[in-house]
Formats: sequence, C-alpha cells, structure tokens
Amino acid sequence: MLFDTHCHLDDPRLYEELDDVLVRATEAGVRRITAIGCANDVESVTSAVKLAHQHSDRITATVGVHPHDAKHLTPELRDAILEAGKDASVVAIGETGLDFHYDHSSHLAQEAAFRAQIAIGKELKKPLVIHTRSAPVDTLRILREESAKDVGGIIHCFSEDHAFAAAALDLGFVSSFSGIVTFKNAVEVQEAARRQPADSLLVETDAPYLAPIPKRGKRNEPAYVAHTAARIAQLRGEDPEALAEQTYQNALRVFGIAE
Repeated sequence: MLFDTHCHLDDPRLYEELDDVLVRATEAGVRRITAIGCANDVESVTSAVKLAHQHSDRITATVGVHPHDAKHLTPELRDAILEAGKDASVVAIGETGLDFHYDHSSHLAQEAAFRAQIAIGKELKKPLVIHTRSAPVDTLRILREESAKDVGGIIHCFSEDHAFAAAALDLGFVSSFSGIVTFKNAVEVQEAARRQPADSLLVETDAPYLAPIPKRGKRNEPAYVAHTAARIAQLRGEDPEALAEQTYQNALRVFGIAE
C-alpha cells in the first residue's frame, strides 16, 4: 500500500476527472491521499475538507495558506483556518512555510503567516506541513523559535540536503519525497532519501506538479507516487513493497490516523 501524503486534489487539472484519478490511484496501489488545502480567502479554506468528506475512506485533508499567498492572511482568514482545522478529516495545518525563490508575498508577510499557522497547529495539536524553498536557514530558525517541535510534522516536497533533513528531524519533522528524487541531477535529494531513517520517510506527488520519471513533463497524479517510491527503494537497496508499507505506516503515525 502507498500513501500520497501531499496532493492538490482540488486543482481543476485533477478535480475535473477526480473519479478516474482515484481509480488509477487504486490500480497503482495508492490506498490513501492527503488533499492539501491552500486558501487565499475565507471561502476557499475548506476546498480540501469537502473532498475528504466525499471520500472519507481514503482522503484526508489539510487547511492553510501557502507562502505564495501569505499576504492574504487576514485575521478573518486565520480564524477560518482555525475553525476548519477542528474538523476530524483535517490531519495537519498547512502547507505553510517560506518560499524566497518566487517572493509572491514579501518575506515579512511569509514569516508572519508561517508563525501564525504554527500557532494554529499548536492550538489544535495537529502537525504542520512545511513548504520551504530557498529559505533553509530561516525555515529552521522559525521552527525553533516557535517551538514547532511540540506538534512536529512534515517537510514536504523535500528539495534540500541530508544536513537539512537531519536538522529538521531533530525538530520533529520527517521528510516527504516527491518526483524530484527521480530526476537525474537531484543528487543531494537522492542522498537525503538514501540516508533518511526508515521511520521518518514519506512519499508524495505534489500533484498536479512535479511528475516523476518516467512521467516527467506530464500532469502529475496520485498513481505516479509509485514511481517515486520505487526509485527511493532502489536508492536504499530495499524491497519496494517493504518500503511502500513502511512509508504508509509512517504517514498514518505522523497524521494520527488510526486503521
């Protein structure tokens, strides 16, 4: 069994053919999917939650504001995320964090939104889903300063090196690897996946983005997480089925899902 721990199922590129997407996921051995909620206004807070309600046997959700949209985090939106986060289908807060590559929101707005969502996670006692790009030092600094270790969580779409993964793990954050780990030039990411402790390793698609080899260049979808898991198993010299089961159980633990 596989668990796609990060997928934007409410994206029109997936949502418009959701039934077929879920059928293909099942055929690929994907048992569970976490739909990531990325709100930019109060009305969009529950987009992923609604999907989780419709498919409660296999989809769970998160709620949060992506770093790109941090400038939109008003007090009203913050309160809506807090309220939505109380839903039983919501297993984490985020994705939140820092993206200093694109700077769609100012660094100050991103940091404020990051700290606010860590506070929500701590208030609700739910883990955090962290987005970090071109901001490794600041991401770790804020996690430390806000005592995010109290709830822990996931470094999603891991794109740093082993040293960052180890530092994040010390703060209670496991690493989730996407299709990037299959890319030829992603040497540091591959090394991090190879060295990550077995009980702290997750897999994801980040669909519809970052389709893994051999699907690179296509719209990504949950079924393709099987390619990512197979590549990680190869890097680690492990049986693919054993790695799939390990990452599945890891995801259940991190998200607090009982089966």
